Amino acid sequence: MSDSDNEYIEDHSSGDDHNLNVGGSGRAQRQKGSGRNATSKPGTRARWERALRDTNNEPNVVADDSRLAENISRRAEAQKRARIRKDTKPFQRGIIRHMVLVLDVSEMMLEKDMRPNRYRVMLRYLEEYILEFFEQNPISQITVLMMYDGRCIQLSELSGNPNDHINAIQKLRDGDGKDELPKEPKGSPSLQNALEMSRAMLYHTPKHGTREVLIILGALLTNDPGDIHKTIASCVKDKLRVSIIGIFARMKICTEIVSRTNGGDESGYGVATDDVDLRDLLMASTSPPAMRATEQEDAAANLLVMGFPSRTEEEHPSLCACHGELTRGGYICPRCKTKVCSLPQTCPSCQLTLILSTHLARSYHHLFPLRNWLEVSWDRVREMRTTQCKGCLKKFPGIPTEDDGADKMDGSSESSRYECPSCHHHFCVDCDVFCHQTLYNCPGCQSGPPAQVPASNGETTGDPMALDGAS
Repeated sequence: MSDSDNEYIEDHSSGDDHNLNVGGSGRAQRQKGSGRNATSKPGTRARWERALRDTNNEPNVVADDSRLAENISRRAEAQKRARIRKDTKPFQRGIIRHMVLVLDVSEMMLEKDMRPNRYRVMLRYLEEYILEFFEQNPISQITVLMMYDGRCIQLSELSGNPNDHINAIQKLRDGDGKDELPKEPKGSPSLQNALEMSRAMLYHTPKHGTREVLIILGALLTNDPGDIHKTIASCVKDKLRVSIIGIFARMKICTEIVSRTNGGDESGYGVATDDVDLRDLLMASTSPPAMRATEQEDAAANLLVMGFPSRTEEEHPSLCACHGELTRGGYICPRCKTKVCSLPQTCPSCQLTLILSTHLARSYHHLFPLRNWLEVSWDRVREMRTTQCKGCLKKFPGIPTEDDGADKMDGSSESSRYECPSCHHHFCVDCDVFCHQTLYNCPGCQSGPPAQVPASNGETTGDPMALDGAS
């Protein structure tokens, strides 16, 4: 602890506690001689030491451990719910996204505040992010750039094939990429060069898709060759949306970039304080943003020609037009009969967008999101008498005989039940997460009529599986 932190306060201790503060006592006397912290006396404790001692002497910390497992369970439940709670108001969204992913590969990424360091953690989560991005946006495209030594170079081409980007990141991680790629992070990043290169790569993209830039920045400086404010103005003119994920600190210029390119909205600038925050901020960008009024005017009444080829198996292998490799299976473009090995992608010959019908269907859940389910109180449970989850048939906790004011974590249900506001069925937290992150539909709404509250005379109507005694 620094001698000038002024964190020592009066605390007369005796016995073993006094023996533990011999070093602190000598430091306090030296401070007194130097004129700093003159009120410190031998036997003083630091505030954090005194707080630790008081906590250890607190009888209620471990005395009441009967609810320890319950509190841990509720905390985990609240964390699961925090990942799916979002604004479910329907907006017009661009389901065809063109994303530029910019990585900071400067020497600051070698810091070990994340284990083993920031650079390795970033690359590990990027592979997971790319898979999740294309799972949520199957007809979108990504390109990966990297900043180091004041330069910005391209790591992978603009493509809708996740394997291309993952292979490029794995080569960067293993150090067996191109000769111009750094073997390890070095130098300083350049936000201006990254924005200029991103703008050049997105300039030709059609107006019916979004133009987005996601920057992962770990440094606290930017090595720019010119006026970055002119570059920001050019990005605004070309309608780029820039989001930035900082690591452990904020920068004023990053706030300005995000604010000006997002119509004054600064929510696109997040700061990760640990690896969990970094992953959460990355995964939050997998959902397409709502389109602004100017973008809606540009995209109004635009028709996009797409091809829906069927998979074919050939007796003899032939070259695919996308990679130039011999394959037996593939997809034949319905316009020019060119063979490609995977979908979705753009036909290399006639530039027709080739997708499957399932890709288009998977993109619609962003336009019509599933409503957030409500936390169920014990009074509501007594009213509905639910005993098992509608989705997985898991048994719910029994109704307590007396409401003793059980602890409730913020974001979790005290009864471990969550109710769909449309069909009024009750689900467990695992079904809640699965339906909102994977299925995007409510099993209760899809399977039968809504559950109804029992009448005062004891008769019930609706789905009998939702009520107690169902078989």
